[in-house]
Amino acid sequence: MDAAATTDFVHVYEPGSDANRPPLLLLHGTGGDERDLLGLGRAVAPGSALLSPRGKVLEGAMPRFFRRLAEGVFDEDDLRRRTHELADFVSLARERHGLAAPIAVGFSNGANIAASLLLLRPEALAGAALLRAMSPFAQPPQTDLSGKRVLILSGAMDPIIPGDDAKRLARTLSGNGASVDHRVLPAGHGLSQPDIGLLKGWLDAA
Repeated sequence: MDAAATTDFVHVYEPGSDANRPPLLLLHGTGGDERDLLGLGRAVAPGSALLSPRGKVLEGAMPRFFRRLAEGVFDEDDLRRRTHELADFVSLARERHGLAAPIAVGFSNGANIAASLLLLRPEALAGAALLRAMSPFAQPPQTDLSGKRVLILSGAMDPIIPGDDAKRLARTLSGNGASVDHRVLPAGHGLSQPDIGLLKGWLDAA
């Protein structure tokens, strides 16, 4: 395991043991850190290399990947800047560790910046699993997502994310050529066991 602040992100890197599995880019939710999703990554993709950065924006004492103006209202200028910063980190980490393009596994705030990575810097990712994601942009950019697999897992009882918003994100990504599988589960904002099972099955098919 390699815990470092190289490339200006505090992060953890765990080498993979299965060359047939793509690496995962683990992106935590608000208040999480670089260790938050390591257990999930090991559970759903045993043998994959894991790259897990800590968001650099603080909301109070809670790390995030980009600023928001209010709950559900994003600072899109900051989001764009942070997205490019994260994509550059991924590029440097790939070079350093000899990694293929990773699949992002993002939860909540981490899922939102993963969706932004797909739209602004699609070369950074092989695909993405977006767990409790929202549409990151009021006017999403057009990009070519052909060949990108995307899983979106939404909670039917999520008090934070309107169901129509997640559907709009799915339409945006599929309209840009991604192969999108959007599932709505009988859950709230937190992850459930069915989320983990669906995520593992989707990754196994990668």
